[in-house]
Amino acid sequence: MAAMAGLRLRSLLVAGALLICGAACGGPSSSGGNAPELRLGYYANLTHAAALVGVKDGIFATALGPQTELKTNVFNAGPDAVEALLSDSIDATYVGPNPAINAFIQSHGKAIRIVSGATSGGAALVVSPDIKTVADLKGKTLASPQLGNTQDIALRWWLKSNNYQTTVTGGGDVRIMPQDNATTLQTFKSKQIDGAWVPEPWATRLVLEGGGHVLVDERSLWPGSQFVTTMLVVRTDYLNRYPATVKQLLEGQMKATDFLLQNPTQAQNDVNDAIAQITSKRLAPGVVAAAWQNLTFTNDPIASSLRTAADHAFQLGLLKDKNLAGIYEIEPLNSVLLAAGKPAVTVA
Repeated sequence: MAAMAGLRLRSLLVAGALLICGAACGGPSSSGGNAPELRLGYYANLTHAAALVGVKDGIFATALGPQTELKTNVFNAGPDAVEALLSDSIDATYVGPNPAINAFIQSHGKAIRIVSGATSGGAALVVSPDIKTVADLKGKTLASPQLGNTQDIALRWWLKSNNYQTTVTGGGDVRIMPQDNATTLQTFKSKQIDGAWVPEPWATRLVLEGGGHVLVDERSLWPGSQFVTTMLVVRTDYLNRYPATVKQLLEGQMKATDFLLQNPTQAQNDVNDAIAQITSKRLAPGVVAAAWQNLTFTNDPIASSLRTAADHAFQLGLLKDKNLAGIYEIEPLNSVLLAAGKPAVTVA
């Protein structure tokens, strides 16, 4: 299934590049007005907390104003979200770095622009109690959310760094089984898999509900424990046509982040309510509070970690190029931040 999704993504990237080139390569000039609608994607993960409270608490709708209708779509992992973005099913999405990188590279830099960060941290490799060290992983089966997604790349790179071979078809020294996060929790509980590299709240759920333990907190692998987990990405065509609407969305992103930082107890409750609305089930008591400690909410896209992620995917053979020149359009965010008396972010 994951391989088929990858093929669909590659074909849609080509179509998306042709579509976007109409606007980015000499097509109609920007209207500068407000869009009649903004179709936004995100996941029911704690790493997407800004989107969850932004939608549920009306922060985004208020920022967009009555002239722009907010429509939402929920995805399981980045490749599906990017597929929707490139097929013109959505206009913007919260997504991890690797799917955004793939979309940018395979569309020759035309398809998307990163306009803001959202979350740092909140991903880990959780394994069964019998696995104590990296040496115990040989011959084991691990899960990731989807082939080519951010955690999948992180897992494959870490295994490669520890001299383990993997394949995209589930072979090698350590087998990787891409599957949706809810399925991963069940297969881990039933001992069909030995662990998984997943985002929050799934990492904490594997510990608290599945009896696992954290073998690798991904923060330990990055300078200053900071790495981009979630970013806000917009179709280049939409950004060119409706820059005012994108700026309003960024105002909502900033206000949602402020809410997460200034009101953590209420934010945790609201995020859990939002997840329950999507999945029909609230997270167990203590899961959100425990997972929250592993997350840093920030508007900074932490560009250095994105470039490192691209290099990892390139060396794994899952990315054909790693030139990311032009992937950021950060001026609208900095305009919003400076107007609010906050420091600008850099992507140099």
